[in-house]
Amino acid sequence: MNSLLLDGVFPQYCELCGLRSHRPLPLCEDCRSELPVNAHACPRCAIPLPATAPPNSLCGRCLTKPPDMDRTIAPWLYGEYMAFLIQRWKYAGQTRLTPLLAQLWLQRATTAHVDLLVPVPMHWSRRWRRGYNQAELLCRALHRTHPQLADRVASRLVRRNRPTAAQSGMDARSRNLNVRNAFTLQDRCDKLRVAIVDDVYTTGATARALSRALREAGAVHVEVWCVARTPAPV
Repeated sequence: MNSLLLDGVFPQYCELCGLRSHRPLPLCEDCRSELPVNAHACPRCAIPLPATAPPNSLCGRCLTKPPDMDRTIAPWLYGEYMAFLIQRWKYAGQTRLTPLLAQLWLQRATTAHVDLLVPVPMHWSRRWRRGYNQAELLCRALHRTHPQLADRVASRLVRRNRPTAAQSGMDARSRNLNVRNAFTLQDRCDKLRVAIVDDVYTTGATARALSRALREAGAVHVEVWCVARTPAPV
């Protein structure tokens, strides 16, 4: 069944404007064009940089305190429309948005093959309440549609030791304390290339803590793959 016929039988409606998307996914082209792109960013933490910065320039924080990850890929900025999509996906049970967010990441991400995709783990109590781990859903969608990205999804490699507090609203220092020693590796990952997968990169506290744990377990290369990056605080 071609895409035109499929759209006629099972039309998709845009999650942002409510009109027919005329595409296989629930986002019309006009609304997609309104999503801000993270086009000029620090390669280590993906924070947006001034357009005048030379290509591949590191931000001040990554220069003075290099993180354990080698690279962060966050192709979109966490603006109003992206926040609406991600919050519905993450908190409102709209797991049907997973293919859309995976495709948005794939449309603009450029990466090389890694050995493992590792979703940021949730504590069992929070996963039980929510019913799913959105990072794991994203991992599996990326691997299912583009298996050349990684050898496998390692959803049980990392365990979250304790039910950390929700980090929305916390400042950077509080977030760092919140996730300190929060992760335990269930196995070694010696000489492996690993990509941590999550929805949004904010202060990087979770990404840094998890990258450190993976390095200590032997990972030779660590990347962070997120759909969106929050802008620098004003």
